[in-house]
Amino acid sequence: MSTLLIKNARFVISCDDDDTLYERVNLFIRDGVIISIGPDYHQADTVLDASSMAVYPGLINTHHHLYQIFSRNLPEVQKMELFPWLVTLYEVWKGLDEEVVTWSALTGLGELLKTGCTTCFDHHYVFPHGAGDLIAAQFRAAGRVGIRFMASRGSMDLSQKDGGLPPDSVVQTIDEILADSERLFRVWHDPSPGSMRQVVLAPCSPFSVSGDLLRETAKLARSLGARLHTHLSETRDEVQFTTEKFGMRPLQYMESLGWVGPDVWFAHGIHFDDDELLLLAETGTGVAHCPISNMKLASGVCRVPDMLGLDIPVGLAVDGAASNDGSNLLEELRVCYLLHRLHASADAPTGYEVLKLATRGSARLLGRDDIGCLAPGKAADCFLINLDRLSLVGAQLDPMSVLATVGFRENVDYTIVNGVPVVQNGELTTIDEAETVRTANQVVRRYLNR
Repeated sequence: MSTLLIKNARFVISCDDDDTLYERVNLFIRDGVIISIGPDYHQADTVLDASSMAVYPGLINTHHHLYQIFSRNLPEVQKMELFPWLVTLYEVWKGLDEEVVTWSALTGLGELLKTGCTTCFDHHYVFPHGAGDLIAAQFRAAGRVGIRFMASRGSMDLSQKDGGLPPDSVVQTIDEILADSERLFRVWHDPSPGSMRQVVLAPCSPFSVSGDLLRETAKLARSLGARLHTHLSETRDEVQFTTEKFGMRPLQYMESLGWVGPDVWFAHGIHFDDDELLLLAETGTGVAHCPISNMKLASGVCRVPDMLGLDIPVGLAVDGAASNDGSNLLEELRVCYLLHRLHASADAPTGYEVLKLATRGSARLLGRDDIGCLAPGKAADCFLINLDRLSLVGAQLDPMSVLATVGFRENVDYTIVNGVPVVQNGELTTIDEAETVRTANQVVRRYLNR
């Protein structure tokens, strides 16, 4: 039995059902679960003095592409929109292997942990022939850094010769995809409360997979009890593509294949019309909002205020590092807040509502009720920020909103996952950062050959 006491916290921003803001309390953790929040003092194996700190629920990243970290900041794609961007980068990504996936995962997950993210869902859909067991490599990397991890068995079965975007070398047959999807789910998926690893089935997008693959994946997922995820309505080009090819807008097309419901969430969801928003609300289908990626690729502005008004499940995400160039969900909070202030003015979510998108909203999107807030019985995932720093002087009147309104541009002081401090004094405790940086840069140079 392991115990941890966060002592005399200046603030605990719970994001619980009552939006409780605690002041000067102790947070007691046993075996990865929050036991109590309040004035009572408990003896513990480890005690953290939080008298100058704010404690927040761990952030939850609902859409990422960790493998893309080794192709961020490439000059040749910096002015491209999504379709040409993808076509260009597939020529890089077709060189993926287990080594690249391992070290890109360690890099990205480490960056996420250092910026307060405690759970990451990754959407991996590029499986070059002979590349090895890439999802197993991701799970091993996540175990090393100590993050709560949800992997996807993504897929593509339409290459350029079939009318899709990727080259032949990274697509697979439907039978190959379904067999490996079931294998990975049975090997790695843990449905129990407090689970550190889960598997989602996630074909890439309507323009890189067939209708048969989408339909059969949905059937398989529901027979296994797996969740479903894909990109949808990210660009106007996509809307035009599905309208011309299938005679339907993207969401109508996905609905025809069984892809709506509370077990489904889409990445981006920018170009939904009013009727489509109503369908999402009626079916409980969710959206992972990726503000920085949407801005970088000039894709558009997601209708988040309208979605929240309809109680559509919405979570926050960084998206792929190559379409963001970072893995920092804290940065995403402020960009999300500012983007919607600009676009929707008084109808935009408040700073605290944006925080809840990245915690409660993201947990709902992933089908998890064990994470997303700080309350007795919940998983002990949180991060701590020392308020006694220049960047936060004068910003402490509203600790519930400050991360979005003022922003926080440094590493957090502590990140705790499942009751274990994996970041301490701003540094990872689970891996050697200097060695990770050195080796990862070597792998990047080999992978890019430049």
